[in-house]
Amino acid sequence: MIVAPSVLSLDYSHMTEQCELLNSSKAEWMHFDVMDGHFVKNLTFGPDILKGFVKLSPLFKDVHLMVTDPKMFADVFINAGADQITFHVETIYDKEEIKALAKHIHEQGKKAGLTLKPQTPIEVLKPFLHDFDLFLIMSVEPGFGGQKFMPEALERIRTLRTWLNDEGLDTHIEVDGGINEETGALCAEAGADVLVAGSYVFKNNIHEVCEKLWKLQ
Repeated sequence: MIVAPSVLSLDYSHMTEQCELLNSSKAEWMHFDVMDGHFVKNLTFGPDILKGFVKLSPLFKDVHLMVTDPKMFADVFINAGADQITFHVETIYDKEEIKALAKHIHEQGKKAGLTLKPQTPIEVLKPFLHDFDLFLIMSVEPGFGGQKFMPEALERIRTLRTWLNDEGLDTHIEVDGGINEETGALCAEAGADVLVAGSYVFKNNIHEVCEKLWKLQ
C-alpha cells in the first residue's frame, strides 16, 4: 500500500520535525490539498508552501487541486515541484479538454490524476481510463479534514477497479477522507492501492500509523 499523509493536518508549529518523521516512515507520498475558496468553501496552500515542502522532504508530491481553474493551477504547482497533479472532473465540462489537460501534465514529465466529488456518478470516469495514472475516490466531501468515512465509497472503488482490470490497466486508485487502519483495510480489499490520511497520521505516532497503513493489502 502506498501511504500518502495529507499535510492539511500537519502541526505547522512543528513542521520540520513532523516532515523528518514522515521522511523516515513508511510513507512514500505527501498529499497536498489545494483549495481556492471557490470550488470548495475553504482556502489552503499556495505554490510557495509546496516549494517549502520540496526542500524539507524527498517524498513524492501528490497535489490535489480543488480549484475552479485547474488548467491554470496545474502549471503553477508543477513549477513549484509537484510530481503529480490531480484535478476534478466537475471543473472541466468538455471531455476532450480533460484529456488535453492530462496530456499537458504528462508532457511536463508529471503524473496526472482525475477525481470527483462523492455525489458525482462514478460513470463519468469511464471515458478516461486510459488517460490517467491515478483516480482519486473521495470518501468525504472535499474541503475540510477530519470528516467521517463514507462507506458508499467502497462500491465506487470496486466498480472502478473492475473497469481498470477489464482494460488490463494497473492504474492507481487513491482514497481520501476518514482513512484509518479499519477504513483503510476496507479500501484495500475493495481495490485501492493509495491511501491518503491526515488526522489519523498527524494526531498519532507518525511512524506507527504509516506502518499500519503500509502493511494493508
